[in-house]
Amino acid sequence: MANFHHFFRVLLMLFTFSGSVIRTLSVGIGINFGQIANNLPSPSRVAVLLQSLNISRVKLYDADPNVLLAFSKSNVNFIIGLGNEYLQNMSDPQKAIAWVQQHVQTHISQTQITCITVGNEVFNSNDAQLRSNLLPAMQSVYNALVNLGLDKQVSVTTAHSLNILGNSFPPSAGAFKPDLVEYIQPILNFHSMVKSPFLINAYPFFAYKENPGQVSLEYVLFQPNQGMTDPITNLHYDNMLYAQIDAVYAAIKAMGHTDIRVQISETGWPSRGDLNEVGATPENAGLYNGNLLRRIESGQGTPAKPSVPIDIYVFALFNEDLKPGPASERNYGLYYPDGTPVYDVGLQGYLPELLYSSSKRNVFSVFNLFLIFIACGIYT
Repeated sequence: MANFHHFFRVLLMLFTFSGSVIRTLSVGIGINFGQIANNLPSPSRVAVLLQSLNISRVKLYDADPNVLLAFSKSNVNFIIGLGNEYLQNMSDPQKAIAWVQQHVQTHISQTQITCITVGNEVFNSNDAQLRSNLLPAMQSVYNALVNLGLDKQVSVTTAHSLNILGNSFPPSAGAFKPDLVEYIQPILNFHSMVKSPFLINAYPFFAYKENPGQVSLEYVLFQPNQGMTDPITNLHYDNMLYAQIDAVYAAIKAMGHTDIRVQISETGWPSRGDLNEVGATPENAGLYNGNLLRRIESGQGTPAKPSVPIDIYVFALFNEDLKPGPASERNYGLYYPDGTPVYDVGLQGYLPELLYSSSKRNVFSVFNLFLIFIACGIYT
């Protein structure tokens, strides 16, 4: 055993670390793991990175079996996604059961799956059929979980853009767009019935980019500023994200519900952008995410919900080079695909380097080598 410990110390020296671990993510923070890229590390290497960061909550946009298998027997909880293109099929109960059997039941004994997002930002589309399919798909997936005895382990929800609000200022006057009420009211009733969270993708960056002359950069970056006071409640806000969260709570309350928790399924700040994307810099991204992490670590709630800790999934783990749209869309990552931080928020971890043999066809990671040792009984 002493020889093995010496060998393992040598083995650890083969790792190339992106930096020392300064801080790990707290309980109220998860990470979005998007994969619209052609240069990302393998899921097994990502598992090492996330475990080194003590990240225990990950949100996917699909139900990638390679990722779920790589995290078998880990302490990581997953939100998995069911894309908008599947909503029509999911309205069929038998197809919903088949999907849950394949993507949830197959993995859940080894990998912790806690939530399914049925669709993403559906109401950003003007497709009336897609909008109409959303709730039936959510109901069918939930009923499939019930039939398979998984509804106590896995919740069902969908993620919305903040654009579903018709009014967000002041926060206490938050309201959904009138043309969406017919869809959102029954969805809220569903959330209330099954006790699942209401997910919002909230980006103060968008508000600043659209109106940098009127929106204070300090206000959106959690920096010291005068903030604003809600004239109805007299509650004071020193940052935009908290105001946005409370506006969603107010909109939900206006629809008759006070029993639904709001969760931020995406928020972040790009480190690069096009010339017209004002504020998309590494410095601002570092300030936004770094200050946000500190707020969440302190267990803070919003002014309207001070006793409810904020629940956040940061967007995103890696830059994604194949995402369409403006340059900012490809530059939300905390990390480059090689494991180096895009900017410093004091949140650094290990991504195992690949070891190359003389034959370039024989490539594997130190992590995989360690697993071989375990399988062979070298490490017991």
